[in-house]
Amino acid sequence: MNNTCDPRPVHELFGQPPPAATGRERLVAAGIELFSRYGFHAVGLDRVIDQAGVTKTTFYKHFESKDELVLTCIQWRHEWETQAWNAAVQQLAGDDPRTQLIGFFDVMDLWFNDPDFRGCVFLNTAAEFADRRDPIHQAAAMHKKANRDIFRDLAARAGATDPEAFADHYTIMLEGTLILRHVHGRNDAARIARPAVLALIESSIPVRTSAPP
Repeated sequence: MNNTCDPRPVHELFGQPPPAATGRERLVAAGIELFSRYGFHAVGLDRVIDQAGVTKTTFYKHFESKDELVLTCIQWRHEWETQAWNAAVQQLAGDDPRTQLIGFFDVMDLWFNDPDFRGCVFLNTAAEFADRRDPIHQAAAMHKKANRDIFRDLAARAGATDPEAFADHYTIMLEGTLILRHVHGRNDAARIARPAVLALIESSIPVRTSAPP
């Protein structure tokens, strides 16, 4: 079933992060907002501190440098976004793992058509911090690898003949779809990719004739 006609804005599916209560939380929230909107190197530390409404003393109480703040932002974003995406997919696709693999692309379609779409913060992070030895790059890569593990585990639960190979092919499709949207400006990218995703699922995951024990 194609759920991309869901009328809710994507932020309602994802929900909102908990409000920042401490100086450290306000710095992380301000960092995520500014870095995802304008880029990491384009945003200076003073701008983050000003938006957070704290002092430099407060900043250096919690972080040794801007890079440490960036790393914390990426790690925090990984935790929140993983939960938000999984919950959104479940809302659209239910509990069946096979349907959830389709649901990721239905959620992407809603996200791609959101007026505030800014691209994938983890792809942007890996590009701006291109050195694979950089802890910030590694944090972004860890998020992408964790997503691949989610796809592999869903495929295994759905009965895929080779969950590892499926996860590779599915990840290529998903990441390519992100590029088609972000670089080519195609807000219909998820809809374009959906038939290929369905074909991959149908060729890799046999349809069960009865419920598993």
